[in-house]
Order: sequence, then C-alpha cells, then structure tokens
Amino acid sequence: MTNHLDPAHPQPAGKLVYGHARLHDCLAFADADTAAEEAREIATIASAATWGEARRVATRYTWNPVGPEYHDPDEGPADDEPFDITEVGGVKDGDWPPMVTTRALTLLPKDLQAAFSDPTETALNGYYLEIPLRHESDLVAQLREHGFEISRDDDLINLLDGRSFQ
Repeated sequence: MTNHLDPAHPQPAGKLVYGHARLHDCLAFADADTAAEEAREIATIASAATWGEARRVATRYTWNPVGPEYHDPDEGPADDEPFDITEVGGVKDGDWPPMVTTRALTLLPKDLQAAFSDPTETALNGYYLEIPLRHESDLVAQLREHGFEISRDDDLINLLDGRSFQ
C-alpha cells in the first residue's frame, strides 16, 4: 500500500474537491471520485425519519453511526421511534461524520502540507490540517502542478463535515 505521507512513496495525483470548511474556517479537501456519494450517504442517514430507517441505510464510503456495528438496536430506541441525528452519541461527540479537515493529511502531498499549513490538534478528535483561506490560489496552483485535477464545492465539503444538520 502506498503511503503518500512517506515522500519516498508519494500517492499518485488524482481528483480533489475542496472548499471552505466552516467549522474550522479553513480549506478542506476530499477525494472527488467518492465525495458526492459519501455526502449522499451522510444526508440519507441524517434525514431518516425513524431509527429503523436510519439503521437500514447501507454505506460504502462512510460508516453509519446507528448501524449494527456501532449501535445495538436492542438497547436503544425502537425502529418506529422518531430519529434525530443530533441525538446520536457519535454525532454529539463530534466523531460522525469525521472532520473533513483531517482528509488533507492523507490526500495532499507532504511537501504542500508543510508549505501551506501546520497540523492542528483538537481536544477530542485528533489532528487535522488548518489551511488558511489566504493560501487557496497558491495551493490550488501547486496541486495542479503536482498533477491533481481540482474543483471547489463549499456545500459538498460542509455536507461531508456534517454542517447540514449541526
């Protein structure tokens, strides 16, 4: 497996989508090939009307915080009870969806990480890259020079970060 955090084995360039992540007021990045589908999964779980509906959402690109792997249906609300995503423990704790700003740690080449940001640590959710908005044009130009296809979509980035329901 290639680890792009290792300069001897850089991750090949690909397609990225980025935007202004409102939660941390900085730039965030996602894999453009999977971001829209992951966002649909997040939105589907978040908009479920009942616990049963939420539990039944199958995911491919994210994890379901009320799925059987993470939430025992025998110890929680019944399937027909109204569902509110903001009452789910993983959401309350800030674990779901995972912070979109962490993705830059694995998506961006290490040299660009060092040039445009510093790793920042949250009290509960670990490290992320805080990439100031003022670096947008320079970083995007550098990513294109590295061979990345890149586009901006603030709404998608914030949906991936859970901003549509928090």
